[in-house]
Amino acid sequence: MTATAVKLEKSQAEKALSAQAALLNDVTKRLAQKNSDNGKVSVSKMDKTQHVFYQLAWMTAQQRVAENFIVYAWDASKGTGEMEQKMALTFAAETVSNIRSELAARPAEYELTYQELFSKLFSDEINTFVEAASKMENYEAIVDKIVDLGHFGAYGLSEDHENFRGIFKDFAENVVVPHAEHVHRHDDLIPQEIINGLKDMGCFGLCIPEQFGGIQPDDRPDNISMLVVTEELSRGSLGAAGSLITRPEIMSKALLKGGTEEQKNKWLPLLASGEKFAGIMVTEPNYGSDVAGVSVTAKEVDGGFVINGVKTWCTFAGYANLLLILCRTESDPSLKHRGLSILLAEKPSFDGHEFSYKQDGGGTIQGKAIGTIGYRGMHSYEVSFEDYFVPKENLLGGDAGRGKGFYFQMEGFAGGRIQTAARANGVMQAALEAALRYSQERKVFAKPIYDYTLTKFKIAKMAMIVQATRQYTNYVATLLDEHKGQMEATLVKLYASKIAEWVTREAMQIHGGMGYAEEYPVSRYFVDARVFSIFEGAEEVMALRVVAKDLLDQALAS
Repeated sequence: MTATAVKLEKSQAEKALSAQAALLNDVTKRLAQKNSDNGKVSVSKMDKTQHVFYQLAWMTAQQRVAENFIVYAWDASKGTGEMEQKMALTFAAETVSNIRSELAARPAEYELTYQELFSKLFSDEINTFVEAASKMENYEAIVDKIVDLGHFGAYGLSEDHENFRGIFKDFAENVVVPHAEHVHRHDDLIPQEIINGLKDMGCFGLCIPEQFGGIQPDDRPDNISMLVVTEELSRGSLGAAGSLITRPEIMSKALLKGGTEEQKNKWLPLLASGEKFAGIMVTEPNYGSDVAGVSVTAKEVDGGFVINGVKTWCTFAGYANLLLILCRTESDPSLKHRGLSILLAEKPSFDGHEFSYKQDGGGTIQGKAIGTIGYRGMHSYEVSFEDYFVPKENLLGGDAGRGKGFYFQMEGFAGGRIQTAARANGVMQAALEAALRYSQERKVFAKPIYDYTLTKFKIAKMAMIVQATRQYTNYVATLLDEHKGQMEATLVKLYASKIAEWVTREAMQIHGGMGYAEEYPVSRYFVDARVFSIFEGAEEVMALRVVAKDLLDQALAS
């Protein structure tokens, strides 16, 4: 049967993805056996072939995003139709093509033979599907349908969440966007109009239960609301709005996980109302994603602790007046991550790129903003502490929480990582909209660049990526609502962060020379997108130490 005679069907994509999933599962099991000692995964063995495990994490991410895209596209409750289904089929074909290409390049390193690989992933049936679904006419049909319908695909949200999205979409367009370029070009602080507006809308209480003054139902988490708001605000501006709720979200989840009832009742209402603005202080100059290596000390003294050392990449630390600080409270170095605790420290709020504050008892905190190419508005600081006093009542979890700070922090980070995926989705959506708009306006060789097949290919692929990533992000949110999906939150952060660079790069390229100028916001989208693979956990660490290791752990346990 020739490719031109094939009528694309959901079953073809499912069979191809299923065969690929089975092979990836076999690869994972074989790698787990090879890189284990006494029934446990050996990180030192994994480190000898890091590129294999990085790619394993990346291939698994692509696979799961594609599988979920198929489910979404045929879910009648999502409001999807022919366009979304064609997107999902074409995306599945791209995924199969990408993964089998990687495996074919170095099969032995994945514990495969060429014979096995080709018999399972290069069958006539799979080849026919990939060729038919990858035809240029499919991309053209997708992008033309986007123009006809006036949207990039159904969001698939409930009525309540869709109404919620509309409210914050309007806020982003009417309040955030007018300030976005000024904040970016002048590295200015977020305007008070944006902060006050989000306060009034209850935005800082999204992840805080109603009993503590937030807007999340008491009986269940609601991560979808957080993602919807984050994506729309990031579509307006990553630095001026999209990241504002990340820090209170991280702090509130750590409090909900490990805080005493007194601490929850005291701090959560203040975070929800916006009276207290959170700063998160984990990273250190010599310890980035290696959180267990934290060296900032908190020495117990009469009535509390004194903090000494330096933290870095502390976003919004100047304006923040409540700091979550991961410190080493136990002097025994052999305890490693079990010697860490979290302290909540107060300080005054400061504008500008530098701040300094001296306590009545003589302790000091000083901070200076780090210049960055993008992600401007909140400012990221290097902060030094010298005998900075924190009362004992601010030890998260009280005496029972001592030495458990690492675990409380990880609870907050899971939320922060899926929120990063939502931020990436928002920036990608803004870039996609800008690319389509400019392609229809700009003429080259006497016709709009939209009319050229390469432009249509790019825009269709961008739209597929954004929709597929959004839907997997929302799926992971449902797992987190069920207190599952910690690894998947990292997986979607890894995928969305990396793919956002391609989407924003292509949007910039479609703008040609004007894409490199600050006259159009697409240049801001590009430099903002670059931060996603770095903050909230560098992509290499996320791939190797979290995703790949977890996959191998699961393989050994099965």
